[in-house]
Amino acid sequence: MRTFENVTETRSRTMSHIRGKNTSIEVALCKALWEKGYRYRKNYKALPGSPDICLTKYKLAIFCDSEFFHGKDWEVLKPRVEKGNNGEYWVNKIQNNMERDSEIDKRLLFLGWTVMHFWGKDILKKTDACVRAIEEVILDIQLSQADGAE
Repeated sequence: MRTFENVTETRSRTMSHIRGKNTSIEVALCKALWEKGYRYRKNYKALPGSPDICLTKYKLAIFCDSEFFHGKDWEVLKPRVEKGNNGEYWVNKIQNNMERDSEIDKRLLFLGWTVMHFWGKDILKKTDACVRAIEEVILDIQLSQADGAE
């Protein structure tokens, strides 16, 4: 376990509560998909990266990414992170997360899966738009499957 001397008790307690599964953004998107009649697998370990939501019927892997940990608008965020507490650690951590995300996407694509990523704030504020985007991808997948069957 990595420890830092200049981390406050409050910061340590806050960071210990960050979860990797069943986050508020995952739950919001899962509920919306369930209400639309879509059935899925959560944190599907059979695939690289254990996608947050998998619609196995369509070979669709969905990731619900938090803006900070996955580097949204990284060029803008990076200078702010560098100036903060343990800036070097956080810059390396976020860059490694972004590289890992890219590698996982490549592996899933190679396995024939379609990959989608949604930012947390988009899920919480525009859930319907996220579901519509997923439905459009599902329709594209169905159409390509129908073309292949002919």
